Amino acid sequence: MTDTPSAAQEFPLKEAHRLVRDLMTPNPWIYWTDFLFHIVLGWAAFATALFSPLFSVLQITAYVVAVLALYRAAIFVHELAHLKKGTFKTFRLVWNLICGIPLMIPSFTYDGVHNDHHKPDIYGTSKDGEYVPFATKKPIEMVGYVLLSVILPLLLVIRFMLLTPLSYLIPPLRKIVWERASSLTIDPSYKRAENAIRSDTNWQQQELATCLFATLTITSVVLGILPYSILVLWYAIAAAIFILNSLRTLAAHAYRNPGEHHMTFAEQYLDSINVPGNRFITALWAPVGLRFHATHHLFMSMPYHNLGKAQRRLVRELSDNSLYLQTIRNGLWDALTRIWNESSTSTR
Repeated sequence: MTDTPSAAQEFPLKEAHRLVRDLMTPNPWIYWTDFLFHIVLGWAAFATALFSPLFSVLQITAYVVAVLALYRAAIFVHELAHLKKGTFKTFRLVWNLICGIPLMIPSFTYDGVHNDHHKPDIYGTSKDGEYVPFATKKPIEMVGYVLLSVILPLLLVIRFMLLTPLSYLIPPLRKIVWERASSLTIDPSYKRAENAIRSDTNWQQQELATCLFATLTITSVVLGILPYSILVLWYAIAAAIFILNSLRTLAAHAYRNPGEHHMTFAEQYLDSINVPGNRFITALWAPVGLRFHATHHLFMSMPYHNLGKAQRRLVRELSDNSLYLQTIRNGLWDALTRIWNESSTSTR
């Protein structure tokens, strides 16, 4: 049985929901403990790498720890997009202050955009900023997408440090910035829909705070208050995080929909990927529950800390789990190899 529309219609959605309906409540203690541990570890490793001898074992080790810890902390932006509006207010504020703003990815850049990614009438279409039909395109486009991560930190600094103040001085530029340069997406041509541009007070505060942070940091380096090495290290860590996330993103979906077909809820699932793998190793490149990405597309409101339990329960207890198991990959290499081979075959 393949992941076709007819197969999707046979997917036991009601049974799946019944099996996991007790797993939908987020536990604030898990969120706070997980995030604070990794953000403190990440910035501590950053400081260790900054003051260690250049290319020493200690510096390299601290660099790797900083990348992985800050990557996990940053991925909580995905949870923020799904948490019920009006909840976790303090968590959102703290995440932005000590993670989102320093990494130039305040949470407003993911709001709305990611929610659209889960809508059946938008998922996989040209309106979905988080979907590019890589499996139907030349493999070089996937390479280009990953390589873009190398310059992404620079583009974010330009967006917040330069375009933010300019957009207030030049009103027409303001609209362009919000439509074209305010969303974390994988499609460079993505344009926020008119009703998705929520230039409200909170979004503006995040934007201005990020602008201020970038300006003060770079000014301090120019004036000799901070060493230039702090910018080099920040860039190296940020680029590594974006590269790692781009590889994870390529392994998150099958990316087969060319954009014309409106996929059903079940089809969304069957176009998504689960990589259960090892809870310690796999979670390094697919943190905060994202190794269960297909399961997440079935239950987008389920907190990340329950996705593994839901995955195991569905594999074990679904009366017919054959379709559910179709989304499983053995690892990152397996997922990337499959989409690469499919892309190569489809474009011959």
